[in-house]
Amino acid sequence: MTNAGRPVFNAAAEKAAAGPPEVLWRPTPERAARAAISDFSGYLAERVGRDFADGADGYSQLWEYSTTELSEFWGAVADYFGVRWAQRPSQVLVRGDGAERADWFPGGRLNYAEHALSLADGRRADDVAVIVAAEPAAGDSADSATGESGTGRPGSADRSISYGELTRMVAAAQAGLRRAGVRPGDRVAALLPNGIHALVAFLATAASGAVWSSCSPDFGPGSVIDRFAQIEPTVFLAVDGYRYGGKEFRTADTVKQTRAAIAGLRQTVIVDVLGDPLPDGAISWDSFADESAAADHIDYVARDFSDPLWVLYSSGTTGLPKPIVQSVGGILLEHLKTLRLQCDIGPGDRFFWFTTTGWMMWNFLVGGLLVGSTIVLYDGNPGYPDMMALWRLAERHRVTYFGTSAPFISACRAKGLTPAAELDLTAMAALGSTGSPLTTDGFRWIAAEIGDHVQICSVSGGTDLCTAVVGAAPTVPVWLGEISCRMLGAKVQAYDEHGRPVIDEVGELVITEPMPSMPVSFWGDPDGSRLHEAYFNVFDGVWRHGDWIRITERGSCIIEGRSDATLNRGGVRMGTAEFYRVVETQPGVTDSLVIDTTGASGEGDLLLFVVLSDDAQLEQVTAQLRAAIRSELSPRHVPNRVIAVPVIPRTLNGKKVEVPVKRILAGMDVQRAVSRDALADPDGFDGFLAAIRRDA
Repeated sequence: MTNAGRPVFNAAAEKAAAGPPEVLWRPTPERAARAAISDFSGYLAERVGRDFADGADGYSQLWEYSTTELSEFWGAVADYFGVRWAQRPSQVLVRGDGAERADWFPGGRLNYAEHALSLADGRRADDVAVIVAAEPAAGDSADSATGESGTGRPGSADRSISYGELTRMVAAAQAGLRRAGVRPGDRVAALLPNGIHALVAFLATAASGAVWSSCSPDFGPGSVIDRFAQIEPTVFLAVDGYRYGGKEFRTADTVKQTRAAIAGLRQTVIVDVLGDPLPDGAISWDSFADESAAADHIDYVARDFSDPLWVLYSSGTTGLPKPIVQSVGGILLEHLKTLRLQCDIGPGDRFFWFTTTGWMMWNFLVGGLLVGSTIVLYDGNPGYPDMMALWRLAERHRVTYFGTSAPFISACRAKGLTPAAELDLTAMAALGSTGSPLTTDGFRWIAAEIGDHVQICSVSGGTDLCTAVVGAAPTVPVWLGEISCRMLGAKVQAYDEHGRPVIDEVGELVITEPMPSMPVSFWGDPDGSRLHEAYFNVFDGVWRHGDWIRITERGSCIIEGRSDATLNRGGVRMGTAEFYRVVETQPGVTDSLVIDTTGASGEGDLLLFVVLSDDAQLEQVTAQLRAAIRSELSPRHVPNRVIAVPVIPRTLNGKKVEVPVKRILAGMDVQRAVSRDALADPDGFDGFLAAIRRDA
């Protein structure tokens, strides 16, 4: 390996040479046998005339088949799940150039919402489809939201909604869209929290053949406009405000500026949360979704497989967010496959992921309806009134699959929480983690404090695909600190600098075969040039994801950080994730950000920014960190300076802002380097910059 290409990971190489890490979870034969993926393997074996072994070996065989026989595999997925075609496709796949320009299921027509709401596979109208929960109102006790009735508004008791009730609500919202003149292909944009209104509006939009797009209400006006103005929606839905961390926040100014910036907007619908007056020309949600004026059924408008379902957005930290268009059929098949086969979620399960409507995990969570599970929506601060709030939610509703972020797990560990000792979490079968790599200490904390019966599903993928490309499967073990496997249908490889696949070495994460959920376009990019530049401009016809990855001989994976934020010290390159795994396990460090200021003019300083716990002293922590980095990583990666800061800047989706900070340190104007509206805590970012200036 040359130093000019992918990073050299001394610690990673030593771990690989030492043999496989500890197994934290392994499925019992009974657990593996009843998993949906085992049933699918049998179905596929009979269909194509070949056998797949049991357990991890069988998964490896199935993965290999799924990424080499694409038409057979995805055709089997569609048939296994009983896709409801309004018009059957002529074939499964027309190949383009490598992973680029694939045409999936040409001629096929279908509707996403029909699959989410149909009473197939034994579902009944009175089965619970969704549970809506929110943080308690200020002054309420931590356990106040224990009932299953009420309005579902912030601060009220949790609410259970049946398939029958949800269908009636969607029918009413669809009637409202029609009165607003929404036609297939029109866009519906929403500034709504993770509650029932967003779910109903999305399903009504999808049922009508229109295109959905959403932001969380905590997005600033500039961030909302940067997204929605690009797609020119016909209808704009928004809340008048929201509650977070026991405080009230009004959105009137954001709504006003957004309405003024959107050309061709026909109607604004306001959901009443704080009781503010309706803006001029807007209507209330109750008027918009008046059930008394709605039909008693939903009209499912069939769309081409490749027609847009929704528009997601990149983080937009350094420019306009990329408007990522994913297709009706591509998302349907990908989420059916991932949720049922990889996550093993189905009827009888209660599926929760902490997210906002501005993160792709909301879209993934909604997909739980496709496989017949009850989805659990939560609106509010996960740490309010304390860090046990979500664990109490999991106990209260007997959540079987609990999804969160790696930073949340780290925060729970740092607080010394012991959820399983205080609560009954025995219903939980799996815990999903994403957003950033889960540390080894995070793995150990879950096993010790949530339960060793819980499968730890560390996953990685992203908004660009609206799915995970590496993750977990119910027939594959969980190794300490590792992602268990590559996902079915995702031909993930690690490429060296010459575009050659490598094993047990760090390389660029690439996807060499097409996937149905790959973007069909960027909105406003008719010739596809921006899409090509974003993903296919490094390796011809191969999707470059932007991460460093190491794939082991066992098929497990380790994400080693973003490839555009590499630490280059004396020609030895390292991803930031490996660095954080060492730094954030040291006593006294609660969060960190590392920046290599090396540029075209030569090697610069390696700066480590740390958030310290209340009782930690910078001088002592600095000595510990330098010793640990020297021994566990390399002497070349010992930081030149360790700087205490009040907060680590993150995007609205919780990702550390590495590249913009590097640009600021290189002298770029702050306003050019980063969009404040894309930051989770703009005021905290000001504190971060002030700490940098004091240290300079």
